[in-house]
Amino acid sequence: MLKSKYILFVVFLSIIVTSCAKRGTITGGGKDTIAPKIVSSLPKNFSSNFKGDFIKINFDEYIKIKDINKQLIISPPMKNPPIIVPMGNASKFITIKILDTLQANTTYSFNFGQSITDNNEGNPYSQFKYVFSTGSYVDSLKLGGTIKDAYSKKPDNFVSVMLYDAETFKDSTVYKKQPHYVTNTLDSLKAYALENIKAGKYHLIALKDKNNNYKFDPKEDKIGFLKQEITLPTDTLYQLELFKENQPFKALKPSQASSNRLLMGFEGNPRNTKVTVRNGRETIPSKLTRFTGKDSLQIWIPKIKMDSVHVDVTNGNYAKTFTSRIKEMKAVDTLSINPKQMGTLHFREVFTLTTTLPLSKMDASKIVLTKKDSTSVPFKAEYKEMEQEIALEFKKEENQKYNIRLLPGAVKDFYGKENGPLQFSVSTKNLSEYGNIKVNLQNVKRFPIIIELLNAKETVIASMYSEKETVLNFESLEPQNYTLRVIYDDNKDGEWTTGSFLEKRQAEEVIYYPKEIGLHENWFMDEDFNLKQ
Repeated sequence: MLKSKYILFVVFLSIIVTSCAKRGTITGGGKDTIAPKIVSSLPKNFSSNFKGDFIKINFDEYIKIKDINKQLIISPPMKNPPIIVPMGNASKFITIKILDTLQANTTYSFNFGQSITDNNEGNPYSQFKYVFSTGSYVDSLKLGGTIKDAYSKKPDNFVSVMLYDAETFKDSTVYKKQPHYVTNTLDSLKAYALENIKAGKYHLIALKDKNNNYKFDPKEDKIGFLKQEITLPTDTLYQLELFKENQPFKALKPSQASSNRLLMGFEGNPRNTKVTVRNGRETIPSKLTRFTGKDSLQIWIPKIKMDSVHVDVTNGNYAKTFTSRIKEMKAVDTLSINPKQMGTLHFREVFTLTTTLPLSKMDASKIVLTKKDSTSVPFKAEYKEMEQEIALEFKKEENQKYNIRLLPGAVKDFYGKENGPLQFSVSTKNLSEYGNIKVNLQNVKRFPIIIELLNAKETVIASMYSEKETVLNFESLEPQNYTLRVIYDDNKDGEWTTGSFLEKRQAEEVIYYPKEIGLHENWFMDEDFNLKQ
């Protein structure tokens, strides 16, 4: 009898304990999808006349904090980040220990983003914000808008959007000082909202801030800005376009890669770089080429014994001399020539050969191009020294096979070695295996324009330049998904030009076609592209 009563007591106690347990997933029951809730906070949220340095926020269940370094936005920013507990461990409360001296008559906000979640299922308490004022009232004005990338269709995430007091703002401020107010688009939002702002005049800046220090580093960060001041309160929504500024050319000290090759890193655009190599007072022959896939240039030098060389580098107004010691190493001295295209040569491609060594001479009369019936095909040959490429341009026929032969002595490398006999072959497909896109541009505001056809990775597949034409045809395209991009080429240099914060110049305007174009074999697409925004 006592044993039976004991068993009933245990069962009854188990039912009580289960019914009193906190929310969670129970076998056979529904999944918890409810976010934690605030029970209380000390001081209360949206308090005024805040004087302390300690805040405690209590929740109705156990919570965790994750990714706080990326998710938490404190506005105005604090020089010394506060200590927040717990970090990673489950708790029913959060404490914030403020280490900075707070500004007088200022409203502070702590936006936790998606960092607060319940302990069991990870349900986030989205965009929880704790606000207090050191003055007699909490500022309540708001400012909103959107961000976009000035060139790419897809904008960056985690973009900081900042306000600076117009009375103290100078051009140097964004490089040296933190903003007065800040928010962040975090990992999914393209819109931004700045809240709890006081009335006044401000400068609005956006940064893709790699260092997360709210200061503009042109080498690393993208920036977006408005030229004019804004006045709050306002109902206007502002769009900010982010761009990466071009950096002035700068060469890094060359390092020896082999006995006859130096690698020289660089910043900026290396397009007009010139190099002179000296052994004492004697100028020695050299070649400058691009190191594919790297921000480096290759400086090729003779295979002669030297203790060191002086390298004079110029690019526009830039000029610098480096000294590099030369030690005994294995030389890169074998000339190999390889085709970029293997098997199929598409109609929009130019047949290209790459060389492992720079060339000193190319004799096009010793290059032979024939069709499958052995008839000769006229071609134009070009050696692109910086890329170490030989380009053969010729008119292609459908369903044709082409043989390319380099006779002995067709090319000579920098070290005087000529090629032996080489042969390559490529074939074309039927034109019916490709598609065509006709683009009808509408509401073009000005000319000239560049229209580019992009694949899914935003790689430019084809481009055209127009000074007046609004109907453009892209032919012989491989079947895949495409999109279109139009650039207003205002400086008429034939390429997209980025902006400059100090010059108060925005990047050249870019407009994307709003949808993908799914092109299939033997299709002719007729697309109307309205540029009116």
